[in-house]
Amino acid sequence: MAHPSRPLFPLVFIGPMASGKTRIGKRVAAALKVPFVDTDKRVVAENGPIAAIFEESGEAAFRRLERSAVVDALTGATVETRESVVSLGGGAVLDPATQADLLGCTVIFLSATADAVANRIRGGKRPLLTNGTADWQRIFDERRPIYEALASIHIDTSNRAVEQIVDEIVEWVRERS
Repeated sequence: MAHPSRPLFPLVFIGPMASGKTRIGKRVAAALKVPFVDTDKRVVAENGPIAAIFEESGEAAFRRLERSAVVDALTGATVETRESVVSLGGGAVLDPATQADLLGCTVIFLSATADAVANRIRGGKRPLLTNGTADWQRIFDERRPIYEALASIHIDTSNRAVEQIVDEIVEWVRERS
């Protein structure tokens, strides 16, 4: 679903875990010559590993830290400009305030299939994926309607080269600027 009345920046990447939000977002930011912010990396830098936060304080505590990082990223507090590319953690969109904030952004929804992410999540320390791709698929299915409702554009990253995806997004953004 396109949202033509939204301002172009910040560009915000949303989608399930391991869909490529950070990897692709960094490259899009570099191509557009704007700052890149990864909210999960901000939470980790300030509070330690996500798995440890989940284990020691629970998911609700992590979500509060995540929400704070999202606010800082979307308001430009972390990069001194709203003209930036921001990657959100897969569950950040669960917060109704974040959903409302994203209405003022260009939102790029990256998705992938469970088969495509199987190798990406193997051996990882993702606290919500104790059962691997089965958990991943269940979580994606639950969140998909939110991702779709917020999206300005949707791109499946399953079987495409990263550079091809980056080029497509950069071209899409430039057509709108």
